[in-house]
Amino acid sequence: MGHDPDAEPPFFFTKPADAVVESGARIAYPRATADLHHVAELVVAIGRAGKELSEHEAMGLVWGYAAGNDLTRRDLQAAAKAAWRPWDMSKGFDASAVMGAIRPGEAVPQGRIRCSVDGCITQDADLAEMI
Repeated sequence: MGHDPDAEPPFFFTKPADAVVESGARIAYPRATADLHHVAELVVAIGRAGKELSEHEAMGLVWGYAAGNDLTRRDLQAAAKAAWRPWDMSKGFDASAVMGAIRPGEAVPQGRIRCSVDGCITQDADLAEMI
């Protein structure tokens, strides 16, 4: 997305529970957007609460991992960014978080992550390349 990971601290966004949909499900094109993007993501399932933790302690809270697909209404996101407003409407809509099964384990998975939309591969990379 053109950001320098060394110049900016990481930030996070959330998806509401009704955004989660099982991998392979047929999803309707969402209303109010003309620019829907699909991005493969590594989903981290947190099993316990914690705060002010070391990296090692934080990794101990991980319950497991899943392959996910983050759907984003880019036009709504761009408008929100331009107005310095939250991105919630562009990220947290129904069926905007496609997820495979969560596989228990603390170790970060290795291998490839791929996004396919209507049978066409739109993203294919090694997990080690993710920021």
